[in-house]
Amino acid sequence: MKHIFLNLKRFDVPVDMGGVNRLAPMKEWGAAIVSGTQDGLAAYDPAEVEFAMYLPEAHLLSAAAAKKPGSAVKLGCQGVYRMDTAVGGNFGAFTTNRPASAAVAMGCESVLIGHCEERNDKMGVLAEAGVTGEAAAAAVNRLLNAEIKAALARGMSVLYCIGEKSEEQEAWQSVLGNQLAIGLEGVDKSRVVIAYEPIWSIGPGKTPADKPYIEKIARFVKEQTGGMDVVYGGGLKKDNAEMLASIEEIDGGLIALTRFAGEIGFYPDEYLEIIKKYMGK
Repeated sequence: MKHIFLNLKRFDVPVDMGGVNRLAPMKEWGAAIVSGTQDGLAAYDPAEVEFAMYLPEAHLLSAAAAKKPGSAVKLGCQGVYRMDTAVGGNFGAFTTNRPASAAVAMGCESVLIGHCEERNDKMGVLAEAGVTGEAAAAAVNRLLNAEIKAALARGMSVLYCIGEKSEEQEAWQSVLGNQLAIGLEGVDKSRVVIAYEPIWSIGPGKTPADKPYIEKIARFVKEQTGGMDVVYGGGLKKDNAEMLASIEEIDGGLIALTRFAGEIGFYPDEYLEIIKKYMGK
């Protein structure tokens, strides 16, 4: 089974406000993403590949409304809170947080958890309290584990991100091993896919991880998890789609931007081109 995930981050912000959205007005943006992709995705066998798109919360309702019956698009959100509502219990005392129950009610089937940007945010909060280093990393992994469990309890599938920073490269086995062991403790792994993010290689001016390195990490993850599916989270793009498709241990990829020069941003037609290159059809 292959998995193509799409993280739309905050790509909804208009260009004149510092964002990269040239696609549609804010109110129509979520619907434009779904409408611009679902017909093209219908060409693929759902038994061979799944397509999940993680949108900012504000766009989930319009995206869900744009889905056609039998659409190949699975909608997801960019994280859930570590606690949830319960009948006869907490009915919503989660100001600023997104419980899994709310995500599911809006039409989400999947969730992105542990993205490097989420990890950085949690590490930053802990640093303000004077907690840093291995203690902070372990605490973040425990919080992410709670988020995964909350999502699974609501019937969602999970894309769990792991990755090492440049200063952690020498200790990559320990860093990634802890992210897997703590983050997946007590979790139904059959409903989780791992995304590997080589944080040290992501961003302008950085050298992308090469094929041997990605192969090494993917083998490690499968060994540590009993063969869980692993996708490349360093960015599935036009220029690396064929290379990633040639790696036996890689089961798909995470797409974000589709254009990195000129009018940068996400464009549905380019998204479909990337998938075509990766799938070979």
